[in-house]
Amino acid sequence: MVVVGFPLKWLNKIKMATFSELIDSEVPVIVDFYADWCGPCRMMPPILKEVKGTFGDDVKVVKIDVDKNRAVSMKYSIRSIPTLMIFRKGETVWRHTGVASATQIGSALKELGVTS
Repeated sequence: MVVVGFPLKWLNKIKMATFSELIDSEVPVIVDFYADWCGPCRMMPPILKEVKGTFGDDVKVVKIDVDKNRAVSMKYSIRSIPTLMIFRKGETVWRHTGVASATQIGSALKELGVTS
């Protein structure tokens, strides 16, 4: 798991309980399910950094490696990557499979009332 912020924090494997605590937040949490071998997944980090730069502390960004975190991936039925999900208070409020633009993610956040 990678928590995207400034600076980046790199974590290898996350326990289900830890993930549940992480997404149980008033602040929306964008989760990017990815794998190192996935070409389209490599397009997401700069997009997510742009979103984080725009929304700052009003959003959290987490990257989950599906190969290292199978339990989390299975719980959320991740079958294609990249898959992006936004959680608030532990609930899924948005889901997108495939590369998403900063505009698409920003629009989803704005629908949740998050301002840039």
